[in-house]
Amino acid sequence: MRTIRLPEWPWRVVRREAERLDVTYWLVGGAVRDLLLGRTVHDWDFAVDRDAMALARAVGDALGGAFFPLDEERGTARVVLNAEAGASVALDFALLRGGSLDADLVERDFTVNAMAVGEAGMLLDPLGGRVDLEAGRIRATSEDAFRDDPVRVLRAVRLESELGFTAEPQTESWIERDAPLLVGSAAERLRDELTRGLAVSGAADFVRRLDELSLLIHLLPEVNALKGLTRAPSRPDVWRHTMVSLDTLEHVIATVVGKPSLAGPHPSADVPPSAWEGLARRLGRFAGALQSHLSVTMSADRDRWLLLKLAALFHDIGKSRTRSVGDEGQVHFYGHASTGGRLADARMRALRFSRGEATHVRAIVEAHSRPARLARGETVTRRTIYRYFRDTGDAGVDTLLLGLADRLAAWGSDLEAARWCSLLEVAELLLHHFFERRQTTVTPELPVDGHDLMQALDLEPGPEVGRLLALLREAVAAGEVETEEEALQLARESARPS
Repeated sequence: MRTIRLPEWPWRVVRREAERLDVTYWLVGGAVRDLLLGRTVHDWDFAVDRDAMALARAVGDALGGAFFPLDEERGTARVVLNAEAGASVALDFALLRGGSLDADLVERDFTVNAMAVGEAGMLLDPLGGRVDLEAGRIRATSEDAFRDDPVRVLRAVRLESELGFTAEPQTESWIERDAPLLVGSAAERLRDELTRGLAVSGAADFVRRLDELSLLIHLLPEVNALKGLTRAPSRPDVWRHTMVSLDTLEHVIATVVGKPSLAGPHPSADVPPSAWEGLARRLGRFAGALQSHLSVTMSADRDRWLLLKLAALFHDIGKSRTRSVGDEGQVHFYGHASTGGRLADARMRALRFSRGEATHVRAIVEAHSRPARLARGETVTRRTIYRYFRDTGDAGVDTLLLGLADRLAAWGSDLEAARWCSLLEVAELLLHHFFERRQTTVTPELPVDGHDLMQALDLEPGPEVGRLLALLREAVAAGEVETEEEALQLARESARPS
């Protein structure tokens, strides 16, 4: 029987408090799996024979962590604290299920999560989890594993992505059989499994796997509806374009910030190497700024990078509702971006994302074609740049990155160097103004305020003051107004008769 060397922190404190309370405990679940794989453990699960709540409170007090009762009837509680390295760590304590350790482990989801370690570090593995771990195999503990908790079907795919494992055939068949049960599961749990899967490099492979196992239609029906939807018989359907766009997005970010680990093994968009070289050359100077921008947390532990992947997944979902055929047989998707924005917003709210997250993704989806339109137009002026960020806000940067990936995915091997160069020029200009000239062009400071306008033009507080301030802000961004005198003169000329 194998012995595992356990880290002193937090094991030493748990052992001491358990001895003081005279309770027996085991480390169980994913923490054991990760220790065997040599991965960093962020979530520690302990099964306790009795007084689990008391042990959790004692450990929380000893470590200076926050204690949260999760289910007092079932005796489960969580301690959240900061590890020595500063990262957030959760310690969960729960009473044994079924009255014994073996019964508890059998009721878990997968064999690789159904191992335990006792106080002396001895590995307890009644279901052969270690063999499956070494084989890179996800195997359900029983035929009822997914019926007992349908969210486990998503967890299986997420673990495949996180660990690089593969579900064995019998488990796959049970997943497909029980996939319809997802519709009755808590939206928050579905959201968390989805986002953890998307957070892994190679997110498109995660989504494709959801589709292979009949999960996508129950989790993201709007994305599933893109299959078979084409503009022309010779072109890939919108589903395949979406998958290539998501994969390409990871490679766009990895190329710009110089971190290959952010992307899957290879880009599925078959574009010339010169396209990637040009991307790195033109936008590489923004690497640090982009990394900082994308790492901003929007809600819980979800950052802008994750939400950008969601936007890529949703960016064309409006096409399933807007497809039309012209008199000469041309296929159109008029208004698909605005329709897609509404659909994305609704799906994210249904999955219990925050209002801010849903609004952010909706803004990206609605504007994702705008960078390409700018590149096809005339010279991009300061006024154009101001209006772009006025309409998109901070999501304008994310929109630009998705726009680059969307075009590469659409062009593929047919990419025209001149068109790509034009788009890169626009991208460089927009990022330059956002990160390096923000107070001049993106959010310019005005030489006057609303009080100044009301006093100089004898105005009452109201919409007219706001309209004039917006007009002045655009004029300042465009470089047409600099001084207070110039601002007041333009306001006088533009004021509406009372």
